[in-house]
Amino acid sequence: MTIIVEQHNHGAEVEEKKIDSAGDDLLLNSRVVVTKSAVNDGFVVPGNNAFGHSFRDYDAESERKKIVQELYRLSHINQTYGFVKRMRETYKKLDRVEMSIWECCELLNDVVDDSDPDLDEPQIEHLLQTAEAIRKDYPNEDWLHLTGLIHDLGKVLLLPSFGGLPQWAVVGDTFPLGCAFDESNVHYEFFKGNPDYKNPAYNTKLGVYTEGCGLENVVMSWGHDDYMYLVAKENKTTLPPAGLFIIRYHSFYALHKAGAYEYLMNEEDVENLKWLQIFNKYDLYSKSKVKIDVEKVEPYYQSLIQKYFPPKLRW
Repeated sequence: MTIIVEQHNHGAEVEEKKIDSAGDDLLLNSRVVVTKSAVNDGFVVPGNNAFGHSFRDYDAESERKKIVQELYRLSHINQTYGFVKRMRETYKKLDRVEMSIWECCELLNDVVDDSDPDLDEPQIEHLLQTAEAIRKDYPNEDWLHLTGLIHDLGKVLLLPSFGGLPQWAVVGDTFPLGCAFDESNVHYEFFKGNPDYKNPAYNTKLGVYTEGCGLENVVMSWGHDDYMYLVAKENKTTLPPAGLFIIRYHSFYALHKAGAYEYLMNEEDVENLKWLQIFNKYDLYSKSKVKIDVEKVEPYYQSLIQKYFPPKLRW
């Protein structure tokens, strides 16, 4: 027996369907599959976020609503094609600091994501919640456990030693620049204040791109996703391509939740997207007030870090 958890755009509706299955094989499609072993002792999708609201509900009246809206207003106005190009040139040098993956994890104790309507805990809590939820359901995919742990490490960009970038340049949903903004993006209305919105070079469906060019060739809004991707790639991680894809595009909700911008993808992107859609369940629905015993799980994750990364990384 396999349980398929259908994910809907706003995370408010979670439907379980039971189907007959001869084994525990993963079904890598647009649905998240929880295998038989996971049903017995696996991750259970909660009904509400840490505030008691539906997940990714940007209209819910809460103390964070105004904070989140202001972040997206600033992001959508200031994230331009030129801005991203400058940020990538600046940060690809990786000349800020040398430290280990775990040391970076510990730095996130000082970071709270203002774009997140679901959680206001320090980011280290979210990393461990995500990784441990994946570990329960996919015990043999250790690369996916580690990807869960490190996917948000790029949020150290908020700290002074990494440039102290404003929240709008670090967190929030990501989106392509150099082509028209899709209406499925959160708070689409704020894009009207972006200089690229009226630029004829950038405001058509394809803009500067060609159909099927591949996401690798697309300029995404700057933030923790792209930065951590650069760090992992330039430090020669041995994570599989799907792991790097997850790190780089896990905040690209317009694609993996709404199906926007698919015309830019190539065949490799299509395959990697299947893993991202599986990962997204754990990234989104693990946000809760449940605490993880860091001392208990640290040895396991240290072993994975040693397997897939050098002892010290350039950041």
